[in-house]
Amino acid sequence: MTPLPTADAPHAPATAYAFTQRFSSTPRGARLARRLALHQLDAWGVPHGSTASDTAAVLVAELAANAVTHGRVPGRDFELSLRLTGRTLRIEVSDARGERRPPAGGVAEPAPLAEEGRGLLLVAALAHRWEVLDRAPVGKTVAAELELPG
Repeated sequence: MTPLPTADAPHAPATAYAFTQRFSSTPRGARLARRLALHQLDAWGVPHGSTASDTAAVLVAELAANAVTHGRVPGRDFELSLRLTGRTLRIEVSDARGERRPPAGGVAEPAPLAEEGRGLLLVAALAHRWEVLDRAPVGKTVAAELELPG
């Protein structure tokens, strides 16, 4: 039986990292968000080209593209936030269009020849969890969580 740690016993501190940046609501802003996210993850020890990095790249790219395409308000930016706590990476993309939310109860399969509607299917397939949250004072945040390998 392992004794419970006491206040005097040393223990490993939980490491948490955070990154937040606003980008212009343009395709160029979405590309920059993906590139800076990968650079930041590499600095945190998630190397470029790893499965975790590649999966995070797809998640950031899809969420940023959705913010630029469906959540754009002229003159308003979108925001990318990354939080790495332990092995959990949380990716949040916020935009100013709170009234344009993804459908509740999951994402419907698009028509076979539809030109859009597959982005959130990728997010749902790759992320371990995802959700849509209200953003104060205006807008919405789409968050996806990814469990990184130990």
